[in-house]
Amino acid sequence: MKLEGHEIIAKAFNGDEALEIYKGLKKTPDIILMDHRMPSKNGLEVTEEILSINPNSKIIFISADYSVRDKALEFGAIDFLEKPVDFTTLFRIIKKYC
Repeated sequence: MKLEGHEIIAKAFNGDEALEIYKGLKKTPDIILMDHRMPSKNGLEVTEEILSINPNSKIIFISADYSVRDKALEFGAIDFLEKPVDFTTLFRIIKKYC
């Protein structure tokens, strides 16, 4: 599926699934969009694990929980967007890092 010229290669519904999908990818995605509140593992845990596998992964954290902003950036996220995020802002931020 493509959106604004960007190909979406996968989506996950919980933290464990996100890690399983990430580990199975043949090519590292240019950008990973990460939510904080997910079943099984939260976004901070998943971010930490993905970056331990590949420290060059670019993760943009998107969450309604602004209190995790500093922690997400400390864990290695390249940016943090607070929900609700409009698509114009999202694509501007993606373009900044691609």
